[in-house]
Amino acid sequence: MRLFTSAWVIFWIGIRAFGQSIAAEPPVRMLALGDSYTIGAGVAVEERWPHQLASQLNARGIKAETPDIIAVTGWTTQALLEGIGRQLDWRKDYNLVSILIGVNNHYRGVPIDSYEPDLRKIIELSLDLVGRDAGKVFMLSIPDYAYTPFGGGKADITEGINAYNGINCRVAAEYNIPYVDVTAISRRGIREPGLVAGDGLHPSGRQYALWVEAIMSRLAAGPAAGPDSKNQADAAADRGNKPPL
Repeated sequence: MRLFTSAWVIFWIGIRAFGQSIAAEPPVRMLALGDSYTIGAGVAVEERWPHQLASQLNARGIKAETPDIIAVTGWTTQALLEGIGRQLDWRKDYNLVSILIGVNNHYRGVPIDSYEPDLRKIIELSLDLVGRDAGKVFMLSIPDYAYTPFGGGKADITEGINAYNGINCRVAAEYNIPYVDVTAISRRGIREPGLVAGDGLHPSGRQYALWVEAIMSRLAAGPAAGPDSKNQADAAADRGNKPPL
């Protein structure tokens, strides 16, 4: 494995989804925004996907600090915005921000029309944190919890999650921020029980590891360069989640 020691080296992570590649500049100082899928309800701290991502980056010689997380089980987009207002330390110099939010808007019956305006506020705030560099903010699709024992394969859950993912995918594309599809992975939960946590609802550490693989699958390294040197993202797979997630 080649290790790059220059402080100016930028590692471009090609995402199998829409948008440009993620620019992870070491040392990676990540802020993860979301709900139970980000805080890792039902799994140990080290099994949360942001922590697994940091571990994988470090394992590949890309220095990454322990990620900060602003996320609580059950949070809607509005609750996340309020949580950011209470918890965000603007003095910290983050250079990578992730966004995964929306399942509880669907679950709690919040009018879907409010999702996009809230999401745009979250994206704008995230871009402000990283100097308006779209490559340093990325969004994950909402998992489909219909494919869990709790969801029981209900078609209306999948239909609702598809609607929300249609919005967040379109908005991410407008901002040209990387969009990572983890929904297809979540839909393996019924036939692969090991991908679901012991609570029968949330992803297991094993599923989160697959999310991290989706983020890092096309990891490439090279000297700092402009946008023309970034890897092009692959087309996403199918997309398309209910209880307080």
